[in-house]
Order: sequence, then structure tokens, then C-alpha cells
Amino acid sequence: MKRILVLCTGNSCRSQLAEGYLRHFAQGKAEVYSAGIETHGVNPKAVQVMKEDGIDISGHTSNHVDEYSHVDFDYVITVCDNARESCPYFPTKALKLHHNFPDPAKATGTPEEVMDQFRSVRDQIKDYSHRFIREHINGERHVSD
Repeated sequence: MKRILVLCTGNSCRSQLAEGYLRHFAQGKAEVYSAGIETHGVNPKAVQVMKEDGIDISGHTSNHVDEYSHVDFDYVITVCDNARESCPYFPTKALKLHHNFPDPAKATGTPEEVMDQFRSVRDQIKDYSHRFIREHINGERHVSD
């Protein structure tokens, strides 16, 4: 079974969203973990927008990348530039992938505008996660439009 690690700065929003979607789309065909180079706790707005899409991440925890130094990952996905630049080295044969998603925790405006930014990032991560699982776990080739 393939092992996937999603890395972000604080393991509170983007990596939590990605972990939720990767698990959902993998349907038990991969072990999915998320971690941060820091731990900030799971953002309640991330939990809320995932619940709106039918995925419960309320039981997720914010974990430090060092907790997984013993795990032999097949894929390491960084979802923010800071994590990519600051990620500690750990010996792995993992394929390293990167996609910088906007940080919804930095959203400003009215409460509804902030939630709209969380939803926008959630949807971007959902699309990325679905495509990742299709291509890397299910072995499907994606043809660009």
C-alpha cells in the first residue's frame, strides 16, 4: 500500500484539507498522513468547509513532521512554499511533489468573505487530490483539455 505525506507550515488548514480529500478519493488504497514544520492545531474553519462537502476531519490532529521520520513514504506533497523551502531532510525514496495553495487562514474581509476563501482553497485542493489519486494511486492517465 502506498504511503502519502502532505506537508504544510502549521498542519492546520491546507494539509488537513488535502489529507481529508486524499483519503476520500483513495478509498483505502493508500495510507495518508499530514504534518507541518510547526503545529498550529486544526483550524475550525477547515473542519467546517470539509463538513459542507461531506467529509469529516474533526478527528484530525496537527502533527509535526518529525513524528513521521520513521515512515517510508512513497509520496511527499508540499502544499505551501514555506514547507517546501523549510522541510527537514529525511531519508526517503519518496517522489516529492509541490503545489502552492493560498493560505485561507490569512483571508481577510467579512466572515462570509473569509469562508468563501476557505471554500475556494478547499475546491482547489479537492481537484488536485482527485487528480493525484487517479494518476498516482489508480494508475489512470489524465489527458489535459
